Amino acid sequence: MNWQAVLPLVLFLIVVFTVGLWAGKYVKRTDSFLQEYFLGGRSLGGFVLAMTLVTTYGSASSFLSGPGAAYNQGLGWVLLSTTQIATGYFVLMILGKKFAIVTRKYKAVTIVDFLKSRYESKWVVLLSSLSILIFLFSAMSAQWIGGGRLIQSLTGLSYIASLFIFSVSVLVYVIIGGFRAIAITDAIQGIVMFAGTLILLIAVIIAGGGVPAIIADLAAENPNLITPFGANADLTPAYVSSFWVLVGVGVVALPQIAVRAMSYKNSRSMHRGIIISTIVVGFIMLNMHLIGVFARPVIPGVEVGDTVMPLLAQTVLPNWLSGIVLAAPMAAIMTTVNSLLLLVSSTIVKDVYLNYIEPTAKEKKVKRLSMWVTALLGIVVIVMSLNPPDLVIWLNLFSMGGLEAAFIWPIVMGLYWRKGNKYGAVASMIFGVTSYILFESFYPQPFGMHSVVTSIVIAFIAYVAGSLAFREKDYL
Repeated sequence: MNWQAVLPLVLFLIVVFTVGLWAGKYVKRTDSFLQEYFLGGRSLGGFVLAMTLVTTYGSASSFLSGPGAAYNQGLGWVLLSTTQIATGYFVLMILGKKFAIVTRKYKAVTIVDFLKSRYESKWVVLLSSLSILIFLFSAMSAQWIGGGRLIQSLTGLSYIASLFIFSVSVLVYVIIGGFRAIAITDAIQGIVMFAGTLILLIAVIIAGGGVPAIIADLAAENPNLITPFGANADLTPAYVSSFWVLVGVGVVALPQIAVRAMSYKNSRSMHRGIIISTIVVGFIMLNMHLIGVFARPVIPGVEVGDTVMPLLAQTVLPNWLSGIVLAAPMAAIMTTVNSLLLLVSSTIVKDVYLNYIEPTAKEKKVKRLSMWVTALLGIVVIVMSLNPPDLVIWLNLFSMGGLEAAFIWPIVMGLYWRKGNKYGAVASMIFGVTSYILFESFYPQPFGMHSVVTSIVIAFIAYVAGSLAFREKDYL
């Protein structure tokens, strides 16, 4: 075992646990368990808001699979990923103040809470909850696998043992601390991710002999690696632009991201959050993918894309520093997985159990149930992650597309179109999700684009048609 690299990672986990225990005190003494556990008491300042957005979006795909795909595809994959730079801007500008005001008015704790109050329909609630459960399990599994692989590459332990260590680490502090623990550790982990990206970028450029030398090596191996079209010239303009919808604009519809826009303290915090998150996301996403491409001449012949980043760090950095740098992907994975875990548990407890099974349940019972459900979900995802694929990015992208097809119009049109109603929302979810699953299964690239684009268009038509065909009073 490489103890010099493992030790910084262990210290990092100790800090995370300490924050979880500290935040757990707020959960114990709060008068409103649901507001505190699932939204941190709506008290996030601009910096913490920005970092929790950055780290929730940054995930195993951003730090392991994204660089792995860039390693295989070249600079074309960097171009494809650039739309992620404006992710925080899209989320906070599109949802903006109106979303925060409306969710406070409804006393909404989750995205499903908002949809329930906006559309006043149990079918909207049930379809929303079902969509979250279906698609977020695959997203959580992708993060669990990424965490297991990272620990495996550092320690030399088996994948199963590494998966177990990662899972226990995450579950302990999420179960104890809830959203406040997640938001604060997100801020710490965001700083680690930023610093880790910068250090590794400098190191790989030095190891490759400078940017001109790296580009020359890539061109000598395969000229397509330095073009916008990918190693096999299969990244067409239609395909790349459809990815900009999937990982850029469409992110506004991801429940785990949108819930962040409900939790900030005031409009000043939101404006600071927009600026900071755009700068930090842009820096991390652009440079992590560049690192993946630059790694190709430095460590040629890597077969499993998810292992490029940890192998590179251990090749171009001293052991102790590679441990610190590899805390960055660990931070990205942990922050994403804890957010997903809390979101799914809130869907089961808040949106289904409290709405339709026991609406008058006492807070003590809700608290106990929330923690048990969170723990049980973690165990289910561990089982799902026992046989991982080579590149987890496709699991993550499948989940993103499904959630965007389900939620983008009920959320956005629900905020800004007064004539939108429950019939439109239900039609949009059914047509969006069904068409997405069918396209992904039988016709993955309709019109040369990622299937999410076609599904979002179908969902939009269904939303408008459903709302106009079955008119109700306008939303005020």
